[in-house]
Amino acid sequence: MDQTAAYGQQNFNLPHDVVKLPSKGVFYKPKKESLKIGYLTASDENLLMSQNSSSDNLITTLLRNKVYEPGFDINQLLNTDVQAILIFLRNTSFGPEYNISVKDPVTGTYFETTLMMDAIDFEKQTVFPDENGLFTFKLPKSNKEVKFKLLSLADEKEIENFTKSYPQGMVAPTVTKRLEKHIVEIDGEKDKGNISQFILQMPIMDSKELKKFIDVCEPKLDLKRTVIAPSGEKVTVNMSFGVEFFRPFF
Repeated sequence: MDQTAAYGQQNFNLPHDVVKLPSKGVFYKPKKESLKIGYLTASDENLLMSQNSSSDNLITTLLRNKVYEPGFDINQLLNTDVQAILIFLRNTSFGPEYNISVKDPVTGTYFETTLMMDAIDFEKQTVFPDENGLFTFKLPKSNKEVKFKLLSLADEKEIENFTKSYPQGMVAPTVTKRLEKHIVEIDGEKDKGNISQFILQMPIMDSKELKKFIDVCEPKLDLKRTVIAPSGEKVTVNMSFGVEFFRPFF
């Protein structure tokens, strides 16, 4: 069993609650509509207070320690389900208030405001995957049928590491790398090498429309909030999930 899945499973009898997943678990093996998630403890403060933990390492470690599901590998989690788990951990430990700094569009100065995170809804999903967790899209320019998957936590980490390791001064081909991770079949062709070659030559129109459709397919939480700036202007903000999501309390 993967080490990232095993650590939290050793503690599945500890106090926990059940978190509903925005994805409804249809992309996972085994399929899980919800997961048992442990509460943050005093020992977790060591991780939260560490200045050596990057946002990526902090989130991965929290998931590894707090997902109490036997046989479930956290590496397959989608980003939206990770967000739901992080919101649960924060709300049950520190309360729903989230203080952020926002720029007033009229004066250009920043002001402090509080977002409430106790009533976050799922965005309504209109496109659903097949029995294998795949979506189908017809490319408008090349007229080819593409089957693709959504990216997991492991996929996102691989792309991030690829980007960081790219030679300094050169532009990492992140766009094509992401498409390589998404696309599993083009007009019945499943060979990874041939798919990569097609992606390199894909018309921008195809790439743009495919990425727009992928975004539609991704299950999401409604993370947008509207606040009133000191000038009276309305400002729409999106909640983020970096290190600062937990660190302000320390």
